Amino acid sequence: MMHADLIDQDDFRDRLVSLGFEIPSGVTAEQACERAVCGLSQERAQALRRLVEELLGGSATLLPAVREAISRKLLPALVRP
Repeated sequence: MMHADLIDQDDFRDRLVSLGFEIPSGVTAEQACERAVCGLSQERAQALRRLVEELLGGSATLLPAVREAISRKLLPALVRP
């Protein structure tokens, strides 16, 4: 039997919290992204970039809500001008 690694909203929130972001439980992936980019420092932006690269480039499957939140909220905030 094959087991796939799935990243759901709770897993995504846990990863953000492990980076030091204050994300309350029960929020959606989009809300978690909004909170993560609010007042983003250079150091936190780098950590967030690494997380996004890991999630998007890894073998785990992101649930659609998580992938969409990253695409709509995090990527635009992390693009360097």
